[in-house]
Amino acid sequence: MFDSSSVNLDILKKRAYNLRWATVPEGVIPLTAADPDFPSAPEIAESIIRFTRDRYLSYGPPAGLPEFKESVARFFTEKRNIPARPDLLFPVDSAAFGIYLICKTFLEKGDEAIIFDPVDFLFRYSIETVGATAIPFGIPPGTDQVDFEQMEALITAKTRMICLCNPLNPTGKVFTPAELSRLGELACKHDLLILSDEIWSDIVYEPYVFTSIASISPQIRDRTITVTGYSKSYGLAGLRIGTVMASNEAHFKKLFEASLHNSTIHGANVLSQVAVTTALDECGYWLEGFVSHLQKMKDLTVQMLNETNGFKCIAPEGCYVAFANITGTKRTSKQIQELLFTEAKVSVVPGLKEWFGDGAEGYIRLSFATSQAILKEGLSRIKQTINSL
Repeated sequence: MFDSSSVNLDILKKRAYNLRWATVPEGVIPLTAADPDFPSAPEIAESIIRFTRDRYLSYGPPAGLPEFKESVARFFTEKRNIPARPDLLFPVDSAAFGIYLICKTFLEKGDEAIIFDPVDFLFRYSIETVGATAIPFGIPPGTDQVDFEQMEALITAKTRMICLCNPLNPTGKVFTPAELSRLGELACKHDLLILSDEIWSDIVYEPYVFTSIASISPQIRDRTITVTGYSKSYGLAGLRIGTVMASNEAHFKKLFEASLHNSTIHGANVLSQVAVTTALDECGYWLEGFVSHLQKMKDLTVQMLNETNGFKCIAPEGCYVAFANITGTKRTSKQIQELLFTEAKVSVVPGLKEWFGDGAEGYIRLSFATSQAILKEGLSRIKQTINSL
């Protein structure tokens, strides 16, 4: 399912946008946006075809299709050890919108929310869009200890929320139960909400194990809003579908009211909910194979990056991106990104504040969710270009 013959470049060059194959010049390999080059599981396409064959594409329930809600609740209960209730979760048109919705619901102008540094730009963007202030908290790479005393020192009378990204994009860190307990204790002590982004939670490499913060204790769960999506795990980015879940009924009510789902202004695509239900119920074999393939691609990526002059890359514990330190080249992240694009014909994401925060300078991010042949060619171009400087 995940060899070179599975990747259809002709289709990708027509359909894969967001910094990928459809947006780069011919001959450039995009190791950029974290989106698989592989087609989704066949069962997903078949379920969409079956649904559309009747030709009734009516409005769905504002809070989501019953089968979707049951399937997602079962996933959180069985796979994440959270006693999830179908009536306390609903679909949204992406995990990205879910992050924004949580910020819109629980933050006001003048409030503060703690975000990690580096982390995906969507956290800062969502917080600042609603008039609040994002307070960055540095997370060290690899297994270095997280300084929770420093995190607590950032909490003020204006702090309302801690934003957890687990596994952490772009570094690939998977937080331990002890770390999650400490973070949860701080939230309880200071009466803070926890926004837990778990879109990467299926992509974790041995021997690491993912833990949902809402599974740590009832007290922590009561103040946690979990958001997840299905683009990373099942290749459904274009279907624009995610889930927001609360354990506190008051939180859920506020979220659903703010979502505008009871109007026709916002809502989640019915076909997308059909796809997710099928993915969760029938496509575990595909996800297992995908993660197995990614484990090998992760090892190849780390090995070849560390053979590149001036590059240092710590193996990610989760996610299918590598965050490579390029300070040894004596060039900036932007300079390396431009050099690789023009000379190596490989597109990567530079570690700029606009993408990941101040803590990303001196790094580049590369996605390895592709075939071994494409990845090896891209990494070989990078290695050859940098080593010839």
